[in-house]
Amino acid sequence: MRFVNIGISIVFLVLCFQNVKAQKIGYIDSKFVLSKMPEYKEAQQEIEALSTAWQNEIQGMRKEIESMYSELKAEEVLLTKELKDERLAEIEKKELEVKEYQKKVFGFDGLFFLKKKELIKPVQDKVFEAAEIVAKKERLQIVFDKSGELIMIYTDPIHDYTDLVLEELGLIDDNDLNKN
Repeated sequence: MRFVNIGISIVFLVLCFQNVKAQKIGYIDSKFVLSKMPEYKEAQQEIEALSTAWQNEIQGMRKEIESMYSELKAEEVLLTKELKDERLAEIEKKELEVKEYQKKVFGFDGLFFLKKKELIKPVQDKVFEAAEIVAKKERLQIVFDKSGELIMIYTDPIHDYTDLVLEELGLIDDNDLNKN
């Protein structure tokens, strides 16, 4: 009787382990992959050229302001208070314009950021698409990107429990399930 119980236990364990499927996880180094792509290098060069041009333009505007200050200082003794105040206001207006332009170009969601996104995103998308193809061929459930922050760039959708969590929290209707 004791051998029968052990036999049943072994059969039960074997059946359990057959149902448990080990998840395969992998990673890539997207920075390394990107560095090998000619189109990424071209995009980087174009971004550098634009950045340098915008920086030179802003630097030129600042030099103009410095020149205005120097001119004002040289003529200061000859100017009335009203003329001096008028010139100072003009210089301050120019400074504000330069700051606004710099923010427009290099600020959050500025022209530089948008151009970089426009040029780099398609190349990154190619890398991520290739990673997904490799993940499917190699039957990987999760692929991480080890460059920079450790982020998942591909997951097998059968392991996505987002809808169930939303449902559990009462934030989704049964009708909304599986629409993603």
